[in-house]
Amino acid sequence: MLDVGKVVHTPSFVLEYDDFLRNLRVIANLQEELPCTFLLALKGFGMHAVFPELALCAKGATASSLNEALLASEYFKEVHAYAPVYHPSEFSSLVKLASHVTFNSMDEYHRYEKQLGGALAGLRINPEYSPVKTELYNPCSPGSRLGIPSSLLQTLPAGISGLHAHNLCESGADAMAETLQQIEKLYGHLFPSLSWLNLGGGHLVTKKGYDLPLFRKTVLDFHHRYPHIKLFFEPGAAYVWEAGVLVSEVLDMVTNNGVTTAMLDTSFAAHMPDCLEMPYTPRLRGASIYEGGEIPEGKQRVRLGGSSCLAGDWVGEYLLSDTVKVGDRLVFEDMMHYTMVKTTMFNGLSLPDIAIYRNGMYEVVKHFSYADYRNRLS
Repeated sequence: MLDVGKVVHTPSFVLEYDDFLRNLRVIANLQEELPCTFLLALKGFGMHAVFPELALCAKGATASSLNEALLASEYFKEVHAYAPVYHPSEFSSLVKLASHVTFNSMDEYHRYEKQLGGALAGLRINPEYSPVKTELYNPCSPGSRLGIPSSLLQTLPAGISGLHAHNLCESGADAMAETLQQIEKLYGHLFPSLSWLNLGGGHLVTKKGYDLPLFRKTVLDFHHRYPHIKLFFEPGAAYVWEAGVLVSEVLDMVTNNGVTTAMLDTSFAAHMPDCLEMPYTPRLRGASIYEGGEIPEGKQRVRLGGSSCLAGDWVGEYLLSDTVKVGDRLVFEDMMHYTMVKTTMFNGLSLPDIAIYRNGMYEVVKHFSYADYRNRLS
């Protein structure tokens, strides 16, 4: 576990390397046991300092833009491209890097089909099922712009060899099994013409309690029914689930109308936007989230306040020690996935350092400066 005393500057995203390797072993073992292939979704994790290790596990990466494709091509043997819509100025460069290209609509496929070269073409489908409750993250909500409904895909156009679905978010094996069942129900008439099926991300196979036996059974049963279809998964979070933290420092303590807020050197709006978007209250190492009731002796009820000017830049509430003070460090759990990739420099706030804690040693792999802020604006 990270020794916070070795963190030289806060805020800092810190990858806990041993936990990261543990996740890679789980995924590598699944690929050895089962007829399926795991890709890395770059949109979820882009810390390329550890892409060499990732590339030994993930057989390729999924890119949603030219920039992601360029980065993926430096480390991974295969680049699978999918974007809700491709930019005309980027497509010719992107397709040169891609082994698979998935289109969000039939019209878009026909617009680009003559430019595909040797890349395999696929269509994104909408399985009309998702366990995701937050509408912002639900790609199968009514009227969704993502994926072709089954009513509009009775036959496959010439040149299409695969289908791609994405409808999960940190989901279990039961949701994956239900997804596959739903796809087979709605699109099974197309399966004889397919050579690959990509089930997207959201497969949290490394989470404690994930039903791996059900995952194995679902994959094997599908393979027995359709041995000609190669099955892809492209998680982002699973590779780094509970394998990294965000370390912050308390800069001030303020009280207003009976509410005490610990003011931090990090921002939820700028550095942890999912906390406000989902929303959710992140776990804090060594502390508990206040859920009502009597406050135990030696504890106090505290909000955590971010350092930006946004009025809503806060989360909580927590039960912290009644001796918490300026200079104390707080460690937010599970901050590697869909966090670093979404950070902004709103208010001119510097981005957190990016670091690795390995063999008891703390190594900063990226520190941001004024130049990073200035050069991105003009």
